[in-house]
Amino acid sequence: MNPPSTLKPAEVAVDLIQQAVIKHNTRHDKTFFKAVLAGVMLSFGGLFDFIITGGSPSLTTSDPGIVKVLGGFVFPVGLVMIVLQGFDLLTSNLMIFPMAVLKGSLPWWSIPVNWTIVTFGNLVGSLFFAAILAKYDGLVVDDPYATYIRNFAITKAVTPAWYQIFLKGIGCNWLVCIAVWQATGARETISKIFATWFPIWVFVACGFDHVVANMFSLPLGIMLHADLTAAYYIKKSLIASYLGNIVGGLLVGLPAVYFYLGDYKAEGLSNAEEGRTNHKNVEDSTSSEPR
Repeated sequence: MNPPSTLKPAEVAVDLIQQAVIKHNTRHDKTFFKAVLAGVMLSFGGLFDFIITGGSPSLTTSDPGIVKVLGGFVFPVGLVMIVLQGFDLLTSNLMIFPMAVLKGSLPWWSIPVNWTIVTFGNLVGSLFFAAILAKYDGLVVDDPYATYIRNFAITKAVTPAWYQIFLKGIGCNWLVCIAVWQATGARETISKIFATWFPIWVFVACGFDHVVANMFSLPLGIMLHADLTAAYYIKKSLIASYLGNIVGGLLVGLPAVYFYLGDYKAEGLSNAEEGRTNHKNVEDSTSSEPR
């Protein structure tokens, strides 16, 4: 009999905890460089979005909703590349590390250690892409792109109130973590792509705030002389979207622990900081799931 095309919810939840354990056991230098590459991959999607939306000024004026839908449709290519290559993106780690800590699979200090390393890795990759592959190669330094990106930075970081950015951060990572959940549950590549694509399409089209995506788009606006400083971006956008993304990740991870991992025991995973794992609990957890 062929295996099912998707994992059951309890199996996905256990797999996500295993992913957190693996990430925790990975050497810090590898984690950092995987995070750098994740920042680059996500920025490819961000640039593609700008090419569509920034290059369509007349359509933006007449049909702004259509432009948002088109830009949102192309953006997910970045997260798809991250998922398929196994790189480290902060927003999914905001979900899986609290799950692993709650079930005793990881020590509490794994959360600040991983989030700090991945945050700076994502930032380095995003800034590299913005400076080298978006600005200095001349792709978006002329109009209509430059004006659009400057206005985009103002719209994201200056116009909304702090609490609005925070709330949009919640909506963003709620959808991103659903995409990661669905991709984890899919067993083959095409299904993973589709499972990832649609929630990301929704968050971009709706204009929610992704802290790492903004690490590319808003610094690029600053590089193109938007009326925005780095300090104001950090104070107003980065912190608010970061905190919102944490809440959004918890809104996926915590219900999963409650619904599917009530009988899950860390057992061998409790020593994961020493590189010891035990997969017996995976079988015990999933075998109790109704068939």
